[in-house]
Amino acid sequence: MATIEILHGEVFKDARGQISSLNNFHFDGVKRMYLLHHPDTAVIRGWNGHQYERKWFYCVKGAFDIRLVAIDHWVNPSPHLTAEAYPLCAEESRLLCVPGGYANRIQAREPDSILMVLSDKTLEESIADSYRFDAKLWTTTE
Repeated sequence: MATIEILHGEVFKDARGQISSLNNFHFDGVKRMYLLHHPDTAVIRGWNGHQYERKWFYCVKGAFDIRLVAIDHWVNPSPHLTAEAYPLCAEESRLLCVPGGYANRIQAREPDSILMVLSDKTLEESIADSYRFDAKLWTTTE
């Protein structure tokens, strides 16, 4: 299974404002992009997984707690899997790169947070490869 990566970008600040960039990220294979707006920190999205779809997560505003778990069996996964935590915030320019084979659970850590998600699949391909699991299913590491 491919591994999860974090690409560290750059943040430039001066009197005019801030530029957050990911100059080392190349959009090869990206087919679509969408934004998740989370007005409430109590809302949890997940678990949602894809056997083949790759995704990239970037915090545009606020902060998020993203949990990832490698799925061992897509129809009947083990309830004993352990997820890992990946915090993202708008103050840091970091891109979380997730290969196929993982499920994600997303929760805003600040009200009105916005998360940009990139995918290497069309919407139709993503829906055909989508698996949903109970949000309370797996424990996590911090």
